[in-house]
Amino acid sequence: MADADTARLCTEIVRSVFGPLTATVASVVLTHGRLGFPQLVRFTKLKPRTVRAAILILVQHNLLWHAQSDEEGEAFEMNIDECLMRLRYGRYVWLAEQLYGKSGADIVQLVLDHGKLRPPDIIAQLSVYDPVKAPAVLSQTLHKLVEEAYLKPSTVLSHLSPRDKLIQYEAEEKRKISGFPTAREVREAKEVAVARLKREEEEAEQIGMKRKARDHSHKSSKRKAVEEELEVDDEVYFRVNCERFNVHIRNKLIENTASERFNECAGAVLRATLKATESKQRKLSDVRSDPTSFASVAMHLPDDVDLAAGLVLQSSKKQPTMTLIKEYLGILASADNPTAAGRAASFVSLGGSRVQVEFEIIARRLQRRVLEAVARERHGDEGVRIMRLLLDTGMMDEKQISKIGMMAPKDVRPLLSAMSAESLVSLQEVPKSADRNPTRMFYLWYVDLQKASTVQLRNLYKTLYNIAARRQAEQDEPLLKAVLEKRQRTDVSQDEERLLTRNERELLAEWEKKREKLTVLEMRVEEAVFILHDLGTFKVNDD
Repeated sequence: MADADTARLCTEIVRSVFGPLTATVASVVLTHGRLGFPQLVRFTKLKPRTVRAAILILVQHNLLWHAQSDEEGEAFEMNIDECLMRLRYGRYVWLAEQLYGKSGADIVQLVLDHGKLRPPDIIAQLSVYDPVKAPAVLSQTLHKLVEEAYLKPSTVLSHLSPRDKLIQYEAEEKRKISGFPTAREVREAKEVAVARLKREEEEAEQIGMKRKARDHSHKSSKRKAVEEELEVDDEVYFRVNCERFNVHIRNKLIENTASERFNECAGAVLRATLKATESKQRKLSDVRSDPTSFASVAMHLPDDVDLAAGLVLQSSKKQPTMTLIKEYLGILASADNPTAAGRAASFVSLGGSRVQVEFEIIARRLQRRVLEAVARERHGDEGVRIMRLLLDTGMMDEKQISKIGMMAPKDVRPLLSAMSAESLVSLQEVPKSADRNPTRMFYLWYVDLQKASTVQLRNLYKTLYNIAARRQAEQDEPLLKAVLEKRQRTDVSQDEERLLTRNERELLAEWEKKREKLTVLEMRVEEAVFILHDLGTFKVNDD
């Protein structure tokens, strides 16, 4: 069951795509949690046939999990993460076009529109206007998308909640333990269950490709060698692998962060480092990238990049490209500061002639930057000073914060209270005696990053919902709605300058500006959501 802000946002997303009836079913599931079909019919007050059709739509688009149990029967649960991913579908199509051209964008767009499709259906729908050449191009692009895991197979297991499977596997492992289980045995059972779930997911991703055998006759030998090649299985339904596209979004975000921190040349070197291992980056949960050599980084560096422009060199001679790359990688690795603070500020790590991008360190730094931005916006520089002080030092009482932060006590107390109300800082009570008398306690302030990130994430979801509601309210304004409907007519769309009045054109231009501003704001908020939610897979601690 989702919180109120997340439920409202998911309901608005479903309503904008599938209409009000399907949104009603989604809202009930989000509000009440897991429900069976009879409960859905009763709570939605819709006809059973309508509810059944809405369930089919949500399952087809991977928005609904269903589970079968002896006690409850068949129950349905909303896949909240998949629903929120729909906000990035436009970026996924754009990334597919950048990687594989128009054919790749068309395939991804079609699969996103239908939820899941088989390869013959994809090729048949996209090759209508060019039935001769299009099938070959589409088949080749589809093979690349499946091979590189941008499309993944949709199996029965993918429609079951991973949490349910994990609970089931843990229960099976615990039943194997004789007697009362110890803490170590319980931990080992959880580890085995997680490994089993991960293994099943990896095996499920392999069923999209099947092997075909080809016979090749060699002139020097009469025997035939059998060479195995992989091809896309036409009987498997494929869906878009959002996490694979999220890897590109993460890499672009890291590149922009390095460019802001140093300069464009440093960002270009980091982009080349990421490109060198991009084909092996499949999940956002990777702590760091695979090691790659300096030569591989140089190969992926564009030819038009002038690395010398971003460095102040003592010698006027032209330095070799490899030397400049090593200089930039040393800067990105904070090689001049071999301390814990230097490592926390690094982007890469060097080991001999190999380099790795530290995803976990960068993700934690980005999360901290988002929280500091919230503190600065709402509480000014003093709020950021207190947050950084608590993050770097740990638990402190009010007097220590006032003394070390060089702030007046009368200013610190209300500021801490305001930040505590927004969960940016938290309070820990340490009793002096066993009776836990409030007058004899230490009250220590600290920053609970996990709690702060969760609360701010809910606020961001609320902001995204407000943006969508504002866009819809602007679009439903009677005058604008009439003009938009008029523009959709085929005769008007061909000659808007002549068939639309000046007032109508001005109204449309004003609407386009408003929509552009709302879209830019939505992208900025969504970037913060990506940092706190998708990059928040690493366990946040105070180290």
